[in-house]
Amino acid sequence: MLQKIDFEDSFDGPLEQDRSHLLRPSYYLDIIKRRWVVFLVPFVLIAAAGTAAVLIWPPTYLSEGKILVQSQQIPTELVRPTVTSAAQERIQVIQQRTMTRDNLIAIADKFQLFPEKRTLMSVTELVDLMKKSTKIAPVDPILDFKRQTRAALENPTIVFSVGFEYGDPAVAARVANELMTRILNEDLRDRTSRATDTSRFLSREVQRLQTENTALDAKIAQIRIAQGKPATGSGQDQPPSTLAQMKAELVQKSALYSDKHPMIQTLKRQIKAMENVAQPPTANGNDAAAAASLDALVAQQEGLQKNLEAATAKLMAARLGETLEKDQQSEKLEVIEQPTAPQEPIKPHRPKLLALTIAFAFAAGAGLSFVLELTDKAVRRSSDLFTIVDNRLIVPIPYIATKAELRRAKRRKIAAIVLAVVIVVSLIGGAYVFLPPLDLMLAKARAGLFR
Repeated sequence: MLQKIDFEDSFDGPLEQDRSHLLRPSYYLDIIKRRWVVFLVPFVLIAAAGTAAVLIWPPTYLSEGKILVQSQQIPTELVRPTVTSAAQERIQVIQQRTMTRDNLIAIADKFQLFPEKRTLMSVTELVDLMKKSTKIAPVDPILDFKRQTRAALENPTIVFSVGFEYGDPAVAARVANELMTRILNEDLRDRTSRATDTSRFLSREVQRLQTENTALDAKIAQIRIAQGKPATGSGQDQPPSTLAQMKAELVQKSALYSDKHPMIQTLKRQIKAMENVAQPPTANGNDAAAAASLDALVAQQEGLQKNLEAATAKLMAARLGETLEKDQQSEKLEVIEQPTAPQEPIKPHRPKLLALTIAFAFAAGAGLSFVLELTDKAVRRSSDLFTIVDNRLIVPIPYIATKAELRRAKRRKIAAIVLAVVIVVSLIGGAYVFLPPLDLMLAKARAGLFR
């Protein structure tokens, strides 16, 4: 059997182990010529299937807005806020309340989200899908360290984004706006509720201290009257009609409030104390014990009065803080970027997926071609002969080119030179016609370098 073999194969040494052909481009070109069908079939099938899958992949749009945690507008030295918890903590609490099961189901029902999937999924799966589509995350602000002040470093700007992913950009924008609205309302309700609860607690504390103070006034007045001394407590300046006025006030407020209302109970205790003052007990003759008891009650009243004054001051501050929260003058959440309908989807990234599809198709076709080439036992190189024939029986014969082959090679060289000249001339002509003058380009480059 005579077959043309590669003359460049060396016959020096153990040629049966020669692998130098793997480094020659001609080896791979020969494989492409022989296996182009094997390469083309998987390449076309995989590329077509991958491209179709990428093109029909439904897009997903992300609509998001940004919320800024704005600091208190009135200086804290003048009015201290009632709510003192950190902004990050409140944001986490608000996020957990917003992402509750009932809220997510209500939003899904309101905007009729995922209609094609809701018939096939349970409520738990719907909630998980809503949580996966909702994006609430902090945004790292770009800081200019040259312009930062000490106050800015101590109170950094807090910004977080609220977004929603969905196949319809308009629906994604509406859901994102709904989420932002719920977050703002939840923050306002939470801060106002905390301020109101603080004011109510301090108000009840002040009422309790006032009741105790009134009872002490009554006891001190009883002891003074029993000793024959004038009552110098708070009850001495009250006119005789005070008891009647308090009873009338009790009747008036009983028509508006129930018997368990703190105001009604306070009035009843004050009336009872006044009645005890009006009917002092008889002296028991023990003046020393009465004097000691009087001094103890006076000291207790002084301490109680200090506590009452402190509680009243706290109540006034709490009511100022409550007014601050209701007027939204304290730290609050402010929308700095409203969610809008996005123009481009965030996924899939079609150009990248198409490039990966083409690369995978090329790798599959090339891999199949090389596997078939490696498993093929045909003799195509001189080194392949040594697997079946003794090397002493093989003699290399140089390849003798014919005149026609030499003429074709000469024409190919001339054509390649002419093509190269044409390309160079075309590039130079195009640069001369379409590009600006060279001195102008150099001037612009220098200006951009020293800018």
